Amino acid sequence: MDTQRHAGKVVIVTGGASGIGAATVLRFLAEGASVVASDIAADALAEFVRNADAGERLAGHVSDVASYESVCDLVKFTVARFGRLDTLVNNAGTGVIATVDELTLEDWHRVINVDLSSIFYGAKAAMPHLRKTRGNIVNTASISGLGANKSLSAYYAAKGGVVNFTRYLAVEHGHEGIRVNAVCPGPVNTRPGLLDQGELHRQYLEAIPMKRLGHPDDIAAAIAFLASDDASYISGHNLVIDGALTAWTGEPDLREYIGTVAQPG
Repeated sequence: MDTQRHAGKVVIVTGGASGIGAATVLRFLAEGASVVASDIAADALAEFVRNADAGERLAGHVSDVASYESVCDLVKFTVARFGRLDTLVNNAGTGVIATVDELTLEDWHRVINVDLSSIFYGAKAAMPHLRKTRGNIVNTASISGLGANKSLSAYYAAKGGVVNFTRYLAVEHGHEGIRVNAVCPGPVNTRPGLLDQGELHRQYLEAIPMKRLGHPDDIAAAIAFLASDDASYISGHNLVIDGALTAWTGEPDLREYIGTVAQPG
């Protein structure tokens, strides 16, 4: 790890108190950046900032990414505290397990606002500052934005929007030197115990060629790379991080049924 790769840079990470967000905050700190960790969960955020013990380079700010005014306050706080903004990591998200028939209008709008509208709010609030630093945005999308599964109707719609809005932002603002990318995580064990045991865990391991779940650090490392000068010509990209889950068609191994085809020799 290059402990100076982000030295002197200022980063906002939303959803920064836990999971991928917390791992991303720690990664940027380890690479020399000053970071504002934002989260709606005030107690969890305060505990995370305290335990991180990063001194003056880490600040917490309670905000609701579903509110444009709250996101504007977050950006203003960051610039007032650290004097600039180089990277915005739009990571906060939520989901509701429900089909279209089951999903309430309230839950639909909540998921869309937190997962998709927040990306627009963050970009709009941060853009004047990113122009000054020729900075960048990294959005947390999902493999759920690249294909569909069952039972997460609003989440799939929102993440699909994040994937294409990322491309739009990169195209629209590339001439200003602003890069915009996204990470598309597969199954990540953000809460130990949820995905790493029982039948659900077995089904995931059967489907993932690398035979393990993702870890928040896997995603944080990719985010830090995309935000760095090492990725200076990468923009408009949605980086899949899923242990080859979406690379596999899911078809059975034909050798088990028809044998090995003899090679000419």
